[in-house]
Amino acid sequence: MSTSHASASASVSGTADVGLLRPASAGSPAAAQAGDAAVLQAMLDVEAAWSQVLGEQGVIDPADAAAVARRARAEDFDLAGLAAASRSGGNPVIPLLAELRAGLRADGAARAGETLHLAATSQDVLDTALLLVARRTAAALRRDLHRAAAALDELAGAHRDTLCVARSLTQHALPTVFGLRAAQWLRSLAEAAEALDVVTADLPLQWGGAAGTQAALTDRLAGTSRAEAAPESGSGAAPATGVAVEDLVDALAERLGLRTPSAPWHTARAPITRLGSALAEVTAATGTMAADVLQLARPEIAEVREPAGAGRGGSSAMPQKRNPVLSVLLRETALEAPHHLARLVSAAGTAVDERPDGAWHAEWTALQQLLQATAGAAAQVAELAEGMTVDAAAMRANLTLTGEGLLGERLVPALAELLDGGREEASALIRESAGVDDADSAHGALRDLVRRRASADRLEQAGLDAAGLDALLDRLLDPADYLGRAPEMVDRLRAEAARRIRDDVPDSARPQEDL
Repeated sequence: MSTSHASASASVSGTADVGLLRPASAGSPAAAQAGDAAVLQAMLDVEAAWSQVLGEQGVIDPADAAAVARRARAEDFDLAGLAAASRSGGNPVIPLLAELRAGLRADGAARAGETLHLAATSQDVLDTALLLVARRTAAALRRDLHRAAAALDELAGAHRDTLCVARSLTQHALPTVFGLRAAQWLRSLAEAAEALDVVTADLPLQWGGAAGTQAALTDRLAGTSRAEAAPESGSGAAPATGVAVEDLVDALAERLGLRTPSAPWHTARAPITRLGSALAEVTAATGTMAADVLQLARPEIAEVREPAGAGRGGSSAMPQKRNPVLSVLLRETALEAPHHLARLVSAAGTAVDERPDGAWHAEWTALQQLLQATAGAAAQVAELAEGMTVDAAAMRANLTLTGEGLLGERLVPALAELLDGGREEASALIRESAGVDDADSAHGALRDLVRRRASADRLEQAGLDAAGLDALLDRLLDPADYLGRAPEMVDRLRAEAARRIRDDVPDSARPQEDL
């Protein structure tokens, strides 16, 4: 019997954070999977799953486990009250257990309250719950990443041969095709999605007891010192003969869909930092795409447009504007996410003893907000990719702005063979035609300058007459003739992304169990 209530909404009683100042994730179904209500439900799911495992193995009465499962519904709890009460103990598990036990007593199931949380500790429940939240959130945002990848794949294919200008350090560099730019967006997104798949497929259960030694559980199963057992160990049914600690932990991990680690990871926080890194990689991929779109959507460039929508992109003061809000919010997330990741890494680097004194606590909101930000970004990048409009005519027009000097890389060695001054003169000629050194000094079209200055002797050596020179210049100055392997790269990147974006995560891609 599953204890999952992953669909619990933010309607849990009490005042919940609704993301008023976080429009990048507010309202995203995936981001709701990482909200406070979802975290509360995950903690309840962990407690209920543990009771069910103990009941199935005969450690406690199965009726007690069933009573816990019936009470493990987030909507029955005062979320704001729990948050306020958590100050006294430093974490939300302590007041949650108090409320759960009170509810069980009200149900006439006081014994279930005694066996609740048997041999566990707050960190076991909260760490495991946060990874459950991460897995559920990742599953939801994964659908959005797949939507975005499918749309970018289509975009790259449709514009495999659409000429546009490549920019380097904000300036026109060389001709390229828009399909390659879209394929690079696709590549980054597919790599990030694959990395997140691998990490979330390997999320480990945290179950170590008070100091990470599983001592209380071992003692309980051995049947020793039961009279002196800690109050939270309870006094339910006698331990089942032949049940091992490993059996119970394995059963809990399997029920929750998590990996059983070789030992608890109280202060070995790699599961958290790896997860954070994978999430931040997604936001970096979406941020790069957004930055490009923000540049290309400027009216003076106008090569792409975001999808339109009623009320979207409006200004409170300028009705003529349609702001590229999807890209703006994606860029915000790309700027925000690294700080959450830095906090996770800093916390991991200052984790001490068998439970960190503050570093563990600092992880909670950083991970939650990183999950929500990434979920919001996934939804927005999917919408952006699916609705993006590409203006091929504007791209072609912008391609001509630099003039014939845009192909300077190609022209220098070719013209050097026709000019007495070699490469130096060829470079100077291109700079002169483009007005690079002085915009007022341009002397006209490059081909006219070449005709006037080409060495007669060199032309003769090359076997070129006036018509031959014009034909050579036509070829050299054709942007479609200087694309290198760009179209083929589009094909290769699309195929590579298709291999990364899959409906399942192969076992071979999953890291092996920690030693």
